[in-house]
Amino acid sequence: MKPLLNVDSALKNILAAVRPLPSESISLAETLDRVIARDIVSPVDLPPFDNSAMDGYAIRHQDSAAANAANPVALSVVMDIPAGAAPTGVLETGQAARIMTGAPIPPGTSAVIPVEDTDDDWYKGEAAPVPATVRLFRALRADENIRRAGESIAAGHRIMAAGTALGPAEIGMLAGIGCAKVDVIRQPKVVILSSGDELVDVHQTPAPGQIRDSNSYSVAALVRAGGGVAIRLPIARDSLDSVRALYRRALEIHPDLIISTAGVSVGAADFVKTVLDELGDIDFWRINMRPGKPLAFGSLQGIPFFGLPGNPVSAMVTFEVLARPALARISGREFKRKTISAVTADALKSDGRRSYIRVTISRSDKGFIAHSTGIQSSGALMSMVLADGLAVVPEGTEFLPAGTELTVLLLRSLD
Repeated sequence: MKPLLNVDSALKNILAAVRPLPSESISLAETLDRVIARDIVSPVDLPPFDNSAMDGYAIRHQDSAAANAANPVALSVVMDIPAGAAPTGVLETGQAARIMTGAPIPPGTSAVIPVEDTDDDWYKGEAAPVPATVRLFRALRADENIRRAGESIAAGHRIMAAGTALGPAEIGMLAGIGCAKVDVIRQPKVVILSSGDELVDVHQTPAPGQIRDSNSYSVAALVRAGGGVAIRLPIARDSLDSVRALYRRALEIHPDLIISTAGVSVGAADFVKTVLDELGDIDFWRINMRPGKPLAFGSLQGIPFFGLPGNPVSAMVTFEVLARPALARISGREFKRKTISAVTADALKSDGRRSYIRVTISRSDKGFIAHSTGIQSSGALMSMVLADGLAVVPEGTEFLPAGTELTVLLLRSLD
């Protein structure tokens, strides 16, 4: 029997075997949470022209030097510049231009005074005509309330690196520079397989000795959360023909990754292993981790394949630890494990394997506290429902007293 494989070595082997997918060009409106395939350099300045940061009056700031509430300074109003319009002339000494936020400032302007600091009632919502003069109630500094061209982004500047996942702010920025099409890494298609006479789908009533298939649904959700497109296939029965047909159907879809649950542990029916040997090059590993010791990994006709354990918690934990980083690599995403340090509220036991204990997290004045969710059975899916994270007990450790500091892999945000 093969010795237990270290978790880190297993992950290293997996990541060495997978590659990012090629890119595709899609509409900007479709890019939320997609990963850009190459650096993006702005072809333009943003803002594209000097503009007003306020509703108010464009002035030469020197003209306001003596202005205060008791002794306002009066200027002649020579222009009205609404948003979307262009100045009609040059601003001279002693002159002002009424201006809206975002409108281009006229040449000669060195500051914009907010309308609230003038005698114009416009800011009160009154539709007043442009006055012949405006009185200023305070002095301004040079460049006050002016947004200069290129202040946000200068033409030629790299604004996003390849591998960036696009959120609302990034999409807005791309719209601002006129990027209507974006080259992104293609979303991986992931086929998810289940087999076994003991399984029925969620809409069916289990017969005695049967259970509903939860693994394919939880793994599909994990795939979608990781940026993939999940494709669940019907459950195969425990026969060689049924399992073979299931895997051949999976290959006909031309997926980028295939994930199955069950059928890879010691004592499992040989149908899955037989088909895997027929269709690809699969290595069966015994990982030094708890839960989730049995794992199969390799390729089926060139497509990466994971055979996860059949117990629900084992399937989810092995996905989090080993399959999620691989999915991130295939998706072109930078993988960053979200972890915290927490002290244990309970004494913890292990069997010497690297153990991933389901915990909830609370806060104290001294930091985070990890509380066991209770039963740690690999079949107790409720422990994953309750868990904020997985507390990592190192290899070779069989007992940890309460108050021990551990790394916790977060499963959800603590905010």
